[in-house]
Amino acid sequence: METLQQEGQAEEPQVPAPVPSEEKMNWGRFALDIIETLVLAVILFLGINAVSARVRVDGFSMRPTLEDGEFVLVSKLNYQFGEVERGDIIVFHFPMDPEQELIKRVIGLPGDHIRVGEGAVSVNGQVLNEPYIAAAPAYAGEWNVPDGHLFVLGDNRNDSSDSHSWGLLPAENVVGKAVVIYWPPPFWKVIKHTELLAVQ
Repeated sequence: METLQQEGQAEEPQVPAPVPSEEKMNWGRFALDIIETLVLAVILFLGINAVSARVRVDGFSMRPTLEDGEFVLVSKLNYQFGEVERGDIIVFHFPMDPEQELIKRVIGLPGDHIRVGEGAVSVNGQVLNEPYIAAAPAYAGEWNVPDGHLFVLGDNRNDSSDSHSWGLLPAENVVGKAVVIYWPPPFWKVIKHTELLAVQ
């Protein structure tokens, strides 16, 4: 039989059931998402660094092709699947200070004879047509490129520390091939690697 609540008798308050498990689940999921994001970021960072590098052009040795302060993306993969070619613009560890990275153009390959004189560069007796340089070289010299080495010059021939001043570059010092200027944005462009052609 139903009973009526007596007048004046206090009604017991309804206490909601605690839900700590749901809150713990939310925090646990959040922490797991953070860990997954960090792991993915590390994997991407290592992966990108394994196939590319970013370098800042420091100085004027590659004018007019590259300017001081520009940032260049360098591909480390090009020479894993192909060979260095004359005309390639490469980044490498400076033989005199491996901590320092330089960027120059490849002029001579193993077996080549390089001669600089009378304002021109010759490879194996053929004078090169070089529309990309700032000015004709004002120095002179001759070099034979042995196996495992490269002869590199800056496009700003008379304001460049390169093979004409410090010698031949060990091929093992090459970091990769410069492919894109990505900063500053107004100067974004794909870098052209001019095939070196002899004057006809």
